[in-house]
Amino acid sequence: MLQWLCIPGGSTRPLTARLDRCLLLALPLFLAFLLTTASANWDFENIIRNAEKRYGPLGIAKGRIEAWSDLIDSSGELPEREKLDVVNRFFNRQLRFTDDFRIWQQNDYWATPIEALVKGAGDCEDYSLAKYFTLRRLGVPSDKLRITYVKALDYNQAHMVLTYYVSPTAEPLVLDNLIGDIRPASQRKDLLPVYAFNAEGLYLPGAGGGKRSGDAKKLSRWQDLLKKMRAEGFVIGEG
Repeated sequence: MLQWLCIPGGSTRPLTARLDRCLLLALPLFLAFLLTTASANWDFENIIRNAEKRYGPLGIAKGRIEAWSDLIDSSGELPEREKLDVVNRFFNRQLRFTDDFRIWQQNDYWATPIEALVKGAGDCEDYSLAKYFTLRRLGVPSDKLRITYVKALDYNQAHMVLTYYVSPTAEPLVLDNLIGDIRPASQRKDLLPVYAFNAEGLYLPGAGGGKRSGDAKKLSRWQDLLKKMRAEGFVIGEG
């Protein structure tokens, strides 16, 4: 089972420094999560119109967005475990892994699901966030989902995955763009967890994974993401 551990040793200092930086930027996503719940509707016709205003004719990207809308429409009544499968499979197939600099000419950019689908590409954070938002839209409770920063041992680099807990003490399932199928954490020996967080709080190494709260409105990355999604036509809270 995944345990919340620091990566030991001086050789990982660049990795943990990046993870600390990523964590500071990512924390508001879950501490102040007010994204649309399953009871609200996303108007995909309006969302597509807004995307066309920004990007021009969408071409095959319009099909990817429409496929996302169809997935949401058709998956709401599925058992929760099947929702994980269809959402994980969808984004792993629709997006190709590409780093932020090649897509956005930035070293660290959080793409909205629409931005990722328009580009047809994203990095590990974009996969994880798109899966999280979609599962929340499909009614999966936030306390069952955690974004987890890990060290991908086979690549010796920082990575992000989405983890799902059927109960608070259950072994998590890992939704990942590196491996297509969803596996229990005990079968992912290639991942070393560092941080995890969700709407209920931040899970830090040690101290039994204690929670820490913070004022998300003071952190700009989350506010920037909310602003972009509002402009795209998503109904979201104030953050």
